[in-house]
Amino acid sequence: MSDLYRRSFLLGGASLLATAMAGCATTAGTVVTAGGLGDKPVTGNGSRVGEPAAEKIANAGGADVPQHVVSMYAAVTNDRFPIRASNMELVPERFWRQDVPDPTGESPGTVIVNTTERFLYHVHADGTATRYGVGIGAAGFAWSGRAHIAYKKEWPTWTPPSDMIKRQPQLEKYRYGMEPGSDNPMGPRALYIHQGNKDTLYRIHGNPDEKTIGQAVSSGCVRMLPQDIIHLHDTVRSGSTLLVV
Repeated sequence: MSDLYRRSFLLGGASLLATAMAGCATTAGTVVTAGGLGDKPVTGNGSRVGEPAAEKIANAGGADVPQHVVSMYAAVTNDRFPIRASNMELVPERFWRQDVPDPTGESPGTVIVNTTERFLYHVHADGTATRYGVGIGAAGFAWSGRAHIAYKKEWPTWTPPSDMIKRQPQLEKYRYGMEPGSDNPMGPRALYIHQGNKDTLYRIHGNPDEKTIGQAVSSGCVRMLPQDIIHLHDTVRSGSTLLVV
C-alpha cells in the first residue's frame, strides 16, 4: 500500500459495521428513474432533448466529449432491460473511465474507493488500475475500512431497510423489495459488501443520474454510471478485497 493510502486508511479506518446500516438510495428519498432526477428525457445518443448531441457539447470539465468516450458510454440494448446512453457532457472529464498507473500499491484484484477523490480503482497485475468516477455516501452516511465483495448480481432487487423507510415513509411500498428494471435505483448490476460473514448492507451499484458522479449523495453506497458498473461487474471477482479510504 502506498504511503498516501496507508495514512488515509489509518485516519479513516473505522469499521463498516460501526456505521449505521443505511442501505442504498438517494438521500432525497427519490427513486431515480432512467431519466435521472428531474432531468429532461434523454435521447439514444446521450444528449438531452433539445440539446446538441453529446459528442458536440463541452462537458462539465470544459472539454469536448471524444467519440471513444461517447461509444464507451453508449446505450446498451442487448441486456435484460434497456440502458440509455450516459450523457457524458454532464460528467467532468476526470471521472471518465480510464486505465492509469496504479497509485494504491494494493494487490491485483483489489477494489479501492477513495472517498475524497471520488474515484474507484480496480487494480491489475500489470501495475495499472482501471479508474472510475463514483458518487459516495452523503455526510452522516460516510464509511471506511476493509471488507470484501461477497458476490455480484445482475439486475438486483432493491430492498430499503426499516430505518430508511422510517425516515422516508414513501418507500413503504418497497418494504419487501422493488423489482429489477430501468427505474430501480440499484441499476443493472450490484456488488455486495461483506465484512467477515456479515452483510454490511452497503453496495457498489449502478445509477443513471450523471450529475451525482463525483458527489456525496447516496445513503452510504457507492454509485457508478450503468456502463461503468457493468464493466466492473464483468472484470472483478467475487471475494475480492475492498478498501474504502
